[in-house]
Amino acid sequence: MATTGSCNRVVLGLQWGDEGKGKVIDLLASSTEVVVRCQGGANAGHTVVVGGRKTVLHLLPSGVLHPGAICVIGNGVVIDAKALCEELDDLAKGGCDLAGRLTISDRAHLVLPVHKAIDAAAEVAKGASKVGTTLRGIGPTYIDKASRVGIRCGDLADFDGFVVKMRAHLALMNRQLAALGAAPISEADGIEAALPSLRRIAPLVADTATVLHAAAAAGKCFLFEGAQGVMLDLDYGTYPFVTSSNTGVGGVITGTGLSHKQLGEVIGVAKAYCTRVGSGPFPSELTDARGEALRERGREFGATTGRPRRCGWFDAVAVRFACRLNGVDSLALTKLDILTGEPQVPMVVAYELNGKRIDTIPARIEDFARVQPIYESMPGWSESLSACRRIEDLPAAARAYVQALERQVGVPARWIGVGPGRDEIIVR
Repeated sequence: MATTGSCNRVVLGLQWGDEGKGKVIDLLASSTEVVVRCQGGANAGHTVVVGGRKTVLHLLPSGVLHPGAICVIGNGVVIDAKALCEELDDLAKGGCDLAGRLTISDRAHLVLPVHKAIDAAAEVAKGASKVGTTLRGIGPTYIDKASRVGIRCGDLADFDGFVVKMRAHLALMNRQLAALGAAPISEADGIEAALPSLRRIAPLVADTATVLHAAAAAGKCFLFEGAQGVMLDLDYGTYPFVTSSNTGVGGVITGTGLSHKQLGEVIGVAKAYCTRVGSGPFPSELTDARGEALRERGREFGATTGRPRRCGWFDAVAVRFACRLNGVDSLALTKLDILTGEPQVPMVVAYELNGKRIDTIPARIEDFARVQPIYESMPGWSESLSACRRIEDLPAAARAYVQALERQVGVPARWIGVGPGRDEIIVR
């Protein structure tokens, strides 16, 4: 295999997801030949705004909007065939043709209707301890994968045998539903309803690891897309309030079949403030009118679920932790414009736990729930940022905020978002 090319890039979210990865990936994809989605499923929502048209992508790599990019959904992703077909149809309405450009890994596991039923039943059973999942069946599908009872895209090569597997799987899953006190899924709802979408995606399935190795040997430029954020990582996130996959560089390697030598530059995406969807501790959360104002200005409602996001000030402890774990080389800072109008802009620079100052994320969720954020506050700014295209164009206070953020995180911000549009960004 060829050694790492300088044009290869990994894009990861550094917070609790929803950092604006879609816009950054779309920008970088213009100079990329192969874009690869590595993990997660339709619980992710990457939003890209081009020419005033908003496109929300859940399973497809955000690079699909560039007609020259080859798009690969890797083995680490769990595939909801119905959701994928809806996404393809929506893109086709907007004039985006993916014919001959999309390949799905034969090792990727399938999200089936029964997985969604189990997801919902399990959340109900947990009561007040529920995780706050998107109810897209992602967790149950990964559980099946780890339990060695899952069904993979490669099984679509023999459709008659595939249906036999689905029947056996449905019987097994219905026993789980019964244990959760939920109604069983009928064969019509659990199998027949899924077959049209499964037949449609079957021709797109291939050995993507071999495809990617061939592209690497040919010296192609790669862009690896992470979903969710590092603080939702199954191992290093705020467990148990996490997603069901590894959202950092480890997930890129296991979710594609490529070596660490192929990763190239690691780019971390972070909002100029913080948001979180679902349950779990959130030290900088604002539960007052300022938090509501941030939510409204930033349009902080889930691209996948529509749920309002919890909003808070930038947490440098969390982002620094994520950067260290993943060897982040540079930051893409998004939504700086949303802070316009704040008289003061606080930033979390450390925590206090049991009377001691700490600068990392505690492993125990009980400890993380008790940390007290230590803030440093900076003057705000009132000027619009939408026309800024150089760092020198920013108001002095906004520039000082970016510089303070870089110092705290220890990584330079090479991209700074100043609006939702593709061109509303500062590139340094």
